[in-house]
Amino acid sequence: MDHQVVVAGAGPAGLWLAGELRRAGIAVAVVEARTERDTRSRALTVHPRTIETFASRGVHEPFVREGIPLPGGHFGALESRLDFRRLPSPFPHTLALPQERTEALLEQQARDLGADILRGRTVTGFTEGAGHVAVHLTGPHGPRTLRAAYLVGCDGTRSTVRTAAGIDFPGTPSTVFGWLADVRLDRPPAPGYSRFAPEGALMAVPLPGGFHRLVGIAPRDLTSTWPGEPTWEELRENVITLAGTDFGMRDPLWLSRYGNATRLATRYRQGRVLLAGDAAHQHFPAGGVGMNVGIQDAANLGWKLAATLNGRAPETLLDTYHAERHPVGADLTETSRAQVALMTAFTPEGLSLRGLLARLITTSPDLNDRLAAQVSSLAVHYPPDDPHAHPLVGTRAPDLALGGTSLFALLRVDRHLLLDFTPGGRLGALARPGLYARTCTPDRSPKDWAGVRAALVRPDGHLAWAGTHDDDTALADSLTAALSVTHRAGAGPLRSATPPPTP
Repeated sequence: MDHQVVVAGAGPAGLWLAGELRRAGIAVAVVEARTERDTRSRALTVHPRTIETFASRGVHEPFVREGIPLPGGHFGALESRLDFRRLPSPFPHTLALPQERTEALLEQQARDLGADILRGRTVTGFTEGAGHVAVHLTGPHGPRTLRAAYLVGCDGTRSTVRTAAGIDFPGTPSTVFGWLADVRLDRPPAPGYSRFAPEGALMAVPLPGGFHRLVGIAPRDLTSTWPGEPTWEELRENVITLAGTDFGMRDPLWLSRYGNATRLATRYRQGRVLLAGDAAHQHFPAGGVGMNVGIQDAANLGWKLAATLNGRAPETLLDTYHAERHPVGADLTETSRAQVALMTAFTPEGLSLRGLLARLITTSPDLNDRLAAQVSSLAVHYPPDDPHAHPLVGTRAPDLALGGTSLFALLRVDRHLLLDFTPGGRLGALARPGLYARTCTPDRSPKDWAGVRAALVRPDGHLAWAGTHDDDTALADSLTAALSVTHRAGAGPLRSATPPPTP
């Protein structure tokens, strides 16, 4: 075969997936129709869970260095912003970073790891054969076919891969069209600026390089008829109407309009073809979560493809990708619709509803924390098959401090991590290839980890097992049973006393 995996689309989801596969030694090609990255960046927000995902591979520092940290986010553009500083994460904030820079960093990482990035080529279709898929391309030198074990469509809402696979993409058309602009402001508002009134909604977000993003909606934008791209004069009039000033706006980098069309693929896997990112879900960009959910799709899929192709797991492991991520996509589309309702509530009744919810967020810390965890993806939970599993199973593992290192620093795409908190590390003998065992004592643990004597963490940072038995024999039996399952899911004996360095 030419490659083990072909990824269609060099957006954030496709590039992170390519990097993950290369970290596991999988030969991968990324096919992208664009000859150069698009400097216009719809996606702007990097959420805490995405930064954690980057940190679990030791590649987060460039994003943290370049992005502008913001202490919170919004839900439905409510006046009370969500306070991310309360989140149980080493990164309790978002990063304002244009998608073009996110893509540039991810592409460089993928190239450095050995991924083939084929720009100026377009996937036109595929033919699935016995044990392979033939991916048909067109490009400057004519048609070409790549043979691979799997094809992953990360090629956007108009995905050729999804269409060729016959996967339905049902949903609802646009009934609202928001507008945005990346501009310089001579008199910028304070960070976190947001205004909502009967005349419309306006938000301003600082960008690296001295620019700001202005985002807005007005009552006249509630239409199912495409109004065309916004003009500079229209944008300036909208901003003055809503803010009473144009903030000295000049030097526009980009003006655009976007709708609330909402769709979800019925299947994330069809044989040797899988979908991730916008190819699997389309929604209104409320809260800036879309790119982040796509990267989390790739984080879930990457280690599963690697385990399957490296022979550590049967192909049925790939079925768990749809089982785990499709509900996340369903939640994403439902939540985005709810936020659209709040962001277009210009009537007196709608304004009263917004005021009530804003007060609840301010006066109910639990509500703030729940919405912040949901928006940031820290709350994603993959329900276990075993109804008697520990409540932590399926949740995202926090970055536990482990005697001079941390949990994120120990994660690798090609192995599960066994945290052995028993005296002397009595469970290490149960390890197998595809599993790294670490005997340790947490410097401190969250309350919900009280009584946990050992834990098995998947490569994507979600818990596969947690044991609380006081009796060592019972604890070992429970882990043995868990390993019998995770062996089929890609875990398998202790390779070395220390984890290998990240490539």
